[in-house]
Amino acid sequence: MIVLGIETSCDETSAAVVTDGRVRSNIISSQLIHGKYGGVVPELASRAHIRLIVPVVEDALSKAGVRKHEISAVAVTQGPGLAGALIVGLSFAKALAYGLRIPLIGVNHLEGHLYSNFLTEQPAFPFVSLIVSGGHSILVHVEAPFSHRVLGETRDDAAGEAFDKVGKMLGLGYPGGPLVDKLAAEGNPAAIPFPRSYLEEGTYDFSFSGIKTSVLYYLRSKGLTDTVSKEIIDRQHLADICASFQEAVVDVLVAKAISAALNTGVRDLTIAGGVSANSLLRKKMKEETDRHGIRLYYPPIEYCMDNGAMIAYAGWLRLKQGMSSPFTLKPVPNLPLEELA
Repeated sequence: MIVLGIETSCDETSAAVVTDGRVRSNIISSQLIHGKYGGVVPELASRAHIRLIVPVVEDALSKAGVRKHEISAVAVTQGPGLAGALIVGLSFAKALAYGLRIPLIGVNHLEGHLYSNFLTEQPAFPFVSLIVSGGHSILVHVEAPFSHRVLGETRDDAAGEAFDKVGKMLGLGYPGGPLVDKLAAEGNPAAIPFPRSYLEEGTYDFSFSGIKTSVLYYLRSKGLTDTVSKEIIDRQHLADICASFQEAVVDVLVAKAISAALNTGVRDLTIAGGVSANSLLRKKMKEETDRHGIRLYYPPIEYCMDNGAMIAYAGWLRLKQGMSSPFTLKPVPNLPLEELA
């Protein structure tokens, strides 16, 4: 079974081809235009998707050595994501699937991240997954394919969102996550005692708005503006801020994930999403999983970011079970993980 996957939920236009669960191509075109605005501009993202989707899909098919009439199904992100961006991908996928008279398969973007580790590894069911990105911080207990339960999620800012906002405060640019991670390697994580928000006992929910605000108040206490320029602050001081902030966020993510794994009795734990590329998160999670005898899985960098391969793989799993979507499928910007129209 050959599945073409299309992902346009935010600012990456991506298409991939998966044959019987094996990735044959994965093309990702990132929209660099948003950097100068300090974040994704929805209208610009939609226009870029319109311009890029045809060449990206053609490139994915070419790299895979697959012709259109050989495709078994088209999988596409239905949500969550930016409404305009989702419409572009969904409309293209509908037209292609209808024209080829093959199944259309709607995929939950979070579900794509959930199974992204299966692109290169085979975690054993049941397992716990931490999906952590710019828009989401979710802990999920996965009992079997498409049988999962959300244990906890963010109540305000997602971890990746906090990284990006702090990066912007520090004048590092957008996206802030990788830039904070890189600079933190030069800093002292114990330099500034930023708070850890674990919330009430027994919950697996997250809250990262407090740590973001703490960074803001720290900058103000030092006489710096809300958005500083990296040229007017000492580099070592800047690195210490990044390291201390990153340490606080990662401590919470690791503690919650390990607690969930231990309390559910699973032996495998996965991390996925853009923030799963963070070097400290990988390091600390590996230390803790080794200490508790838990196997840890995280995807290669290209599968951490939004990508068509994870959508194609999730679509392939659905196709194997005889599942498909109607051509009346609509984008759902706030689609929860446990729902799919």
